[in-house]
Amino acid sequence: MRLLLIVNSSASSVTARARVVIQKALAADHELSVAETSRRGHATPLAQGAAADGLDAVVVLGGDGTINEAANGLAGTPTALGVLPGGSTNVFARTIGMTNDPIEATGELLAALAAGAVRSVDLGRVNGRYFLFHAGFGFDAAVVGEVEKRSVAKRWFGAAVFVTAAMSTWARGYDRSSPAFAVRSAEGTVVDDGRFAVCLKTDPYTFLGSRPLHLAPEAGLDTLLTVVTFRSLRLPTLLLLLAGALRAGKPATGRSVRPMAHRRTVAVLEGVEAAEILAYRPLPYQVDGDYLGEAERFELRSVPGALRLVVPLSVSADRDVHAGRRGRGPR
Repeated sequence: MRLLLIVNSSASSVTARARVVIQKALAADHELSVAETSRRGHATPLAQGAAADGLDAVVVLGGDGTINEAANGLAGTPTALGVLPGGSTNVFARTIGMTNDPIEATGELLAALAAGAVRSVDLGRVNGRYFLFHAGFGFDAAVVGEVEKRSVAKRWFGAAVFVTAAMSTWARGYDRSSPAFAVRSAEGTVVDDGRFAVCLKTDPYTFLGSRPLHLAPEAGLDTLLTVVTFRSLRLPTLLLLLAGALRAGKPATGRSVRPMAHRRTVAVLEGVEAAEILAYRPLPYQVDGDYLGEAERFELRSVPGALRLVVPLSVSADRDVHAGRRGRGPR
C-alpha cells in the first residue's frame, strides 16, 4: 500500500526514537513517504495532497488536533485515515481501541492494514469543520484556550494542566452569571438556558489519566450526535456530574450506566442529525480539543460515511459494541 506518515514532532509523546522505529515498521511492507507539520493547520493540506495523489492511507503520529486536521483533509475521499497516539491525551486513538503507546499501536495499525480493516464512519461537523469525537461550546472551550497558552507545560504535565486550567477558568475566566446560549434541534426541541454544551460523536468525552470520562455512553462511530447542555456551573453541581461521569460507561452486562442523573441542571439530546446553537454573546468553541475562537451561531450536523478509517482488529471484529446504536431520540 502507498502510505503517507504525517508527524507532529511537537506533540507530547513523539520522540526521535519512536519516530524512527515507526517509520521503519511502516516502510517494511508499504511504500512510505513522510511529512512533518510545521504550523497549526498544516496536516490538512498534507492530507489533501495525499488524497489527490491517490494514496491508500494517511497515518498520523500526533495528538488529537493533528488527527482532526488530517481528517478534515481526507473527508469525502477514498484515502483512509490511520491514527497513532502521539499527544498527551489521545482521546480518539484510545476511543477506537488503540494502545496508548505509539510503538505498540503501530503493530496494531499494521495488522489492521494487512487485514483490510478499513471502514467508513460518520463525522460531526460544526460551521464547516469536521470533528471526530466532540465539539465544545462555552466553558470547556475556554479551558482548552487556556491550555493552549501553556503548551510547554502540557507536554510535560498532561492532565494536570487541564485540571489547573479548568479551576482557574471557573474561578476567574468564564462568565457563569447568566445563560449563554440556546440549543435548537432540527426536530424542534429547544434548550434556552445553556451555560456550556458538548456535542459528542463518540464516547468517552475525554480521559483523566487512565480514567475515561463518560458524558454519552451510547455514542459511537456509527451513531448520530448527542448534545449535552449544562444549565448550571455551580461547583457542587459540577463535582456531582464529574463523579457520575467517572462512574458511567458500559459494564459487562452491556447496559449503559448514565452519568446525567440531575436532569434539572443537564439536558441531553440523543439521535441528533442537525441542530444549531444561538449564543447570547460571543461564545468560545473547540473541536477535538483544538480551540477555534468565538462565534455567535453554530450549525451542527452528523455527516454519514464521511471518513474511511483504519480500525484495530478487535474493533473490526466487534463492531456493534464499539459502534453504538443509531437513531435514539431526545431525552
